[in-house]
Amino acid sequence: MYFPTLLSLFINPFYFGRKGLYKNIKDLASNITGKTLDVGCGLKPYQQLYHSSEYIGLEYDTPENRESKNADYFYDGTTFPFEKSSFDSVVVNEVFEHVFNPNNFLQQINEVLKKDGILFMTMPFAWDEHEQPFDYARYTSFGISSILKKHGFEIITQRKSVSDIRVIFQQLNLYIFKKLRTRNGFLNQIIILFLISPFNILGEILNLILPNNPDLYLDNIVLARKV
Repeated sequence: MYFPTLLSLFINPFYFGRKGLYKNIKDLASNITGKTLDVGCGLKPYQQLYHSSEYIGLEYDTPENRESKNADYFYDGTTFPFEKSSFDSVVVNEVFEHVFNPNNFLQQINEVLKKDGILFMTMPFAWDEHEQPFDYARYTSFGISSILKKHGFEIITQRKSVSDIRVIFQQLNLYIFKKLRTRNGFLNQIIILFLISPFNILGEILNLILPNNPDLYLDNIVLARKV
């Protein structure tokens, strides 16, 4: 799911989003070095791409997260359980939209990062609500840049992932998948193969001939430095 291949065209309803994230994370992964904190780490899907000497996962403390996530530490949602200036880099992949108090969250990241430490964030822009009811915000490229600068970060690189016609096909596929998904895994794969994969293929073809639209995109990608 996280590392799209040719097969993913036919079996992944989130194909365009996952492909865009993977490409951008892989492109910028060499900036993540030293002792790294992955906030909201989940299954740590991108750990192997980074150049970290030590990799620590942090998750919000719930019974479900303790059972299903690969975190090394859990916290109360307010205070990170680490000393100040203890990390060289922090990654926050597809988590920031679930943070109800972004100011406190970024303050915590700033405190645990060393001076000149690197923060790498990805977050959705043109996506439907997910993991309800814990989906609180969407940030424009200007919004995320502004809030990071406010909390002591300098933007190094900022990208818009999948800023082309594939945004429309990803939204269409999400609609189909959510409305037709069943409890039967095999039936779901049939739905994806016959109703969703044609739009994956068509989106890839049209992307070759139609212009980009930087005002509409799937995800924000931000690399920043603590100043």
